[in-house]
Amino acid sequence: MAGKKKGRKSSKPRKKAISRSSRAELQFPLSRVERYLREGGFAQRLSTTPFFLAGILEFLTANILDQAGKEAQDKHKKRIAPQHLETMIESIQQLHPFWGMAPSLCLMRRSTPRTSEEA
Repeated sequence: MAGKKKGRKSSKPRKKAISRSSRAELQFPLSRVERYLREGGFAQRLSTTPFFLAGILEFLTANILDQAGKEAQDKHKKRIAPQHLETMIESIQQLHPFWGMAPSLCLMRRSTPRTSEEA
């Protein structure tokens, strides 16, 4: 009986594979998010973490692009430019920690002028 193939003996054709992202109705790829979490070594077990993280990332991205689109419309533009994203992020205080922007940064001038030896 060598050479006999073992496998599925059903006459029904196999269903087309459905990705986890499409099952969860998300645009962000769950497998890629999960791979990055595994490679980062953040936890031993991930469970449903990729689903939550992909959902949060998609929510933030949708809100940012929506606000940037409104900013572009206000300036009578048809495309979202990096300047629209930047002005939108600067206008929302809650997003500053994610982008590392200091809300009120004030640089002080030197009291004494620099000499050529200091430079």
